[in-house]
Amino acid sequence: MAVPGRAVPENAPEDLARSELFAVDAYLREFDATVADVDAEQGRVALRRTAFFPGGGGQPYDLGTLDWGAGPVPVTKVKRESGRIWHWLDVPELPAAGTELQGVLDWDRRHLTMRTHTALHILCGVIWADHKIPVTGGNMEPGKGRLDFPFESMSAEFGREIEKRINEEITAAREILVAFVGREVADEDHALIRTAANLIPREIDPLRVIDIVGLDKQADGGTHVLSTAEVGSVAVTRTESKGKGNKRVRIEVRDAGGSTPGPD
Repeated sequence: MAVPGRAVPENAPEDLARSELFAVDAYLREFDATVADVDAEQGRVALRRTAFFPGGGGQPYDLGTLDWGAGPVPVTKVKRESGRIWHWLDVPELPAAGTELQGVLDWDRRHLTMRTHTALHILCGVIWADHKIPVTGGNMEPGKGRLDFPFESMSAEFGREIEKRINEEITAAREILVAFVGREVADEDHALIRTAANLIPREIDPLRVIDIVGLDKQADGGTHVLSTAEVGSVAVTRTESKGKGNKRVRIEVRDAGGSTPGPD
């Protein structure tokens, strides 16, 4: 295992480590790359390697810039299609295949997204630890997110209790590890089974696993912070009923002092 941004995780597939830099180093802000393919019709390019997260699992795609010599050009969208990660560019003329360039992430946005993603994993871990209830769905944007659980009922008071527990786990400064686990091992890991790793296509082997040590372990392809302490603090802003046996918890990530975060 490794922690995000310090070392390439054990058993990380070589081609993934070379091409999907976000999967092995969540703290990489800038990178050099070469244009692999150009789609002029849609105004996008694919790179031989990238640190831009393409979106997935409820986590939004990264924003930032690409620069091939005439100044930084905004990346307005990133998406994985047919095995490639495409970068949409706000520019009248795209770089040609083979062009070398530099990518720079919008780090403030990425880091806030990382904090939010980790906060949602903490919420998931707290609900499982205290109530043995699995998560059934979720989504996020930088600074805010929600998870759904099959509770029969959920009160505002229950939301305050959850908020207290989340912030206790943040204060505990639990280490966060990244590992790649073979499917035969994952199939026997009940922590992964309860988060529906068995629903992930069998051809994805090994699975990328995020482990908040002592609290939560999930198959996950997104980006996370190094420790729960880095999240700052969390407010449960609302609990909702979305129907029988489906209750929603909405959270907001804030600075440790309790205010909504600004740029890091």
